[in-house]
Amino acid sequence: MGCASSIHISESRVVYHSGKESEDSNSPNQTNTTATQSQQQGNPVPGLFIKSSSTSTYKTAFTEVQFGPMKLHVDQLQVLLVFAKEDSQSNGFCWACEKAGFRCNTAKTPESALESFLEKHHDIIIIDHRHSRNFDAEALCRSIRAATSSENTVIVAVVRRQDREDASVMPLVNAGFNRRYIENTNFMTCYNELLQLEHGEVRAQFKLRACNAIFTALEQSQEAIEITSEDHVIQYVNPAYESIMGYQQGELLGKDITEVPKSENNKADLLDTINSCIKIGKEWQGIYYAKKKNGDSIQQNVKITPVIGQGGKIRHYVSIKRPLHDNNKADKSSERVQAESQTDIQSCKHKDRRKGSLDVKSTTSRGSDGSSQRRHSSMARIHSMTIEAPITKVINIINAAQESSPMPVAEALDRVLEILRTTELYSPQFGAKDEDPHTSNLVGGLMTDGLRRLSGNEYLLATKHPHHIPSHLITPLSLNDIPPRVAQTMENEDSWDFDICKLEGATIKRPLVYLGLRVFSRFGVCEFLNCSEVTLRSWLQVIEANYHQTNSYHNSTHSADVLHATAYFLGKERVKQSLDQIDEVAALIAATVHDVDHPGRTNSFLCNAGSELAILYNDTAVLESHHAALAFQLTTRDEKCNIFKNMERQVNSDVIRFFFYIYRNEYRTLRQAIIDMVLATEMTKHFEHVNKFVNSINKPLAALEENGVSKVK
Repeated sequence: MGCASSIHISESRVVYHSGKESEDSNSPNQTNTTATQSQQQGNPVPGLFIKSSSTSTYKTAFTEVQFGPMKLHVDQLQVLLVFAKEDSQSNGFCWACEKAGFRCNTAKTPESALESFLEKHHDIIIIDHRHSRNFDAEALCRSIRAATSSENTVIVAVVRRQDREDASVMPLVNAGFNRRYIENTNFMTCYNELLQLEHGEVRAQFKLRACNAIFTALEQSQEAIEITSEDHVIQYVNPAYESIMGYQQGELLGKDITEVPKSENNKADLLDTINSCIKIGKEWQGIYYAKKKNGDSIQQNVKITPVIGQGGKIRHYVSIKRPLHDNNKADKSSERVQAESQTDIQSCKHKDRRKGSLDVKSTTSRGSDGSSQRRHSSMARIHSMTIEAPITKVINIINAAQESSPMPVAEALDRVLEILRTTELYSPQFGAKDEDPHTSNLVGGLMTDGLRRLSGNEYLLATKHPHHIPSHLITPLSLNDIPPRVAQTMENEDSWDFDICKLEGATIKRPLVYLGLRVFSRFGVCEFLNCSEVTLRSWLQVIEANYHQTNSYHNSTHSADVLHATAYFLGKERVKQSLDQIDEVAALIAATVHDVDHPGRTNSFLCNAGSELAILYNDTAVLESHHAALAFQLTTRDEKCNIFKNMERQVNSDVIRFFFYIYRNEYRTLRQAIIDMVLATEMTKHFEHVNKFVNSINKPLAALEENGVSKVK
């Protein structure tokens, strides 16, 4: 079509890129087009010649489109130009398609244009509407729109530039055009028009095409789904809804939901409570009785979710309804079911004002998506039972009391529910005369079991690669090479009054390496492990590099502080008499690594958020297990920092196999002691260890007292 100097048109009206024409339809230089196929079949299409942009060096501006949670792949756009004859306007669009990287087909007659569209299904069709004597552009547009495949096609009319801009576009809109382009042969104007179409109407139509998949999923769902407007006018129900309720879709669409008959089994104020919850943008879930078309009542587990739309306002409500079977006992258990449903209602009422409390729900509470199917199936069995566990009755009574309670009482009852949900019901608690609410929240977050689901449930602890240590820091130095300022700060490191913050400032937030070298040297750790001071320093640098300096508390300064306290107590004479050197070494190493790679979040937070670490360690001592495991991974990963390498090295000599056996057992004992000490730092196990320690002292004393009394008698 004369779009480039290298493009020529043969008498058979097929575009070639080789700079020469060929009468042979099977020429290797011929562009693969529908016209080529027609010629090979002996049925040429008059007036159709096609130029393909597949060889263009330009690419489309995007290859993927995000449509809500869906990620859609965008294929190369196809454009059909319908011009009765070649002119500067058609050439401008042809060049623009070449630059944009679009596939460009061109037709001269309405018949060839329609046939090309039915075969290619173009994304954009540009029709010449300037000369009515050539063909009727509006009639061609109506013919294309008559095809079902044109629903998402963007059709543009090229019109003459008028002296007066008072002509209405409604005739074009009524004919099926999406856009009007006023004649302009400038190449960049044509190119910009295509880009606007690509990122505007075409992308919007592309997203609308994806809705077919969403509606297919809704149609195939086995759960009853109902969508209403913000005014509660029914807009959609799926086939499962029709099957369960007995209505046809046409009977419900456009009808206000209040016009649908209601069941008398619900509490009188239940609907008002649900509406008050969803109108403020909160999701409601609970048990609800619906009336089928034949008049029967059906018990359903219902979840109603408000959908935020334009202007940040609620535009739709989506209701997902699952029937609960075995309704022959519904009359007996109706009151109990309603009480359980109130759990979600109370959560909706009090969620905003009780930020620090546990969001306790009944057995219909929301959990992770992966377990929702199992939970709903089990709920059907639970609701049909007449026997409840005592703790369930207690929770239901408290939930019922919350409904009519003032704010302070409701918050206190939330705290009661939080305590009942824990497994440490009989463990001792800290006593405090004046409770600080901020301290309570911090301690509660530290000690509460991970049973609560956060609203977003999207926090995942990113798997963190070990920090890279700058080359000037990993150069091993001896203890004598410590800078004078740092050495002066550590002069009283064996004293309880040692200021770890001063050491942090002197070492530029790297106190662990320097204090570790001094303490480990004082306790002879290198001699016990049979490793060099160079290896020890490298190990300390690796461990310190894996502490997060962005943490305000659980950083390497905290580790150095714990190491100092541990060394102080190990230096006491009575402690020395009770411990072997292997115990001292294990305690010092455990103090050094006990919070390595701490993310700055508590175990409860990670469990509630469903983090990868919580899943890996089954919600049990999550961070403590991670600290211990990572410490040994970092240690054994590189020979340069492996302080245990001389304890676990394999030997083949029969002469020293016995000594190797001794060293190997010593390493296992040391490793197990380190792991036990790190795991013991979990606060939920603190009282258990304290009680064991107290019992280990009290029981022998009690036995001695009993023996003394018996001897006196």
